[in-house]
Amino acid sequence: MAVLVNKGSKVIVQGFTGTEGSFHATQMIEYGTNVVGGVTPGKGGQTHLDRPVFNTVNDAVKNTGADVSIIFVPPAFAADSIMEAADAGIKVIICITEGIPVQDMVKAKAYTAGRDCRLIGPNCPGVITAGEAKVGIMPGFVFKPGRIGIVSKSGTLTYEAADQTVKAGMGISTAIGIGGDPIIGTTTKEAVEMLMNDPETDGIIMIGEIGGTMEAEAAKWLKDNMRKPVVGFIAGQTAPAGRRMGHAGAIIGGADDTAAAKMKIMEECGIHVVASPANIGKTMAEALKGAAVTA
Repeated sequence: MAVLVNKGSKVIVQGFTGTEGSFHATQMIEYGTNVVGGVTPGKGGQTHLDRPVFNTVNDAVKNTGADVSIIFVPPAFAADSIMEAADAGIKVIICITEGIPVQDMVKAKAYTAGRDCRLIGPNCPGVITAGEAKVGIMPGFVFKPGRIGIVSKSGTLTYEAADQTVKAGMGISTAIGIGGDPIIGTTTKEAVEMLMNDPETDGIIMIGEIGGTMEAEAAKWLKDNMRKPVVGFIAGQTAPAGRRMGHAGAIIGGADDTAAAKMKIMEECGIHVVASPANIGKTMAEALKGAAVTA
């Protein structure tokens, strides 16, 4: 089962007929994801990729029973798309769109907070439960089924961690790309907590980056709640203070959100911290062996 998405998920694509939506929906379908339709205003009643197109998310939910949505909508309209999905009763909303205005995301986050739904992203690669459902833009072939969960702010490092985990003789339960924007729906701590409570996940890889306090908050929660080994990595170790690196949220604002400060907190809280992403898979394999011996 893992978390967030599985083979039973009924997925719709918002921005279904656009270039990005079409390309990634095709990849998701080929992976085996149960894509039941999509939404493009003004194109309701048409068929695309052998799936029905609806004018609104509400129509899509009523006709397909969809419970998961992935959003490929331009930044100016993406926050409205998030709120529309929440209003229609979608349980897991995954927003891929990058560059949504911060003020729009403030409203969208507040709107989803009062409803029975989980927002992942924006500016994220999505969520994949290996061998069951890919709801995102990640290369599916990298993710082989197993029992290691991944939580990451970085898309490419998510794929790197998954590849190393598989090559080290393990596999992936669920990988969650939480997104790198200043305001996102699901924090590192919330994602880690989901995987810590998942009976099909034996270990967790937590990938963060400079800027913000999410990794420290997750580490402090793990200090009291770590029942499985956690391997951590922080990207941006050579980044100068005050300069944004890649993601909009990846900017050092003070002494506590540097890579070194985050790594120190993580180590103090019992996380197996690696200085290089090249050591993620090897360190997780060793941590699992150590946990088995202790048990």
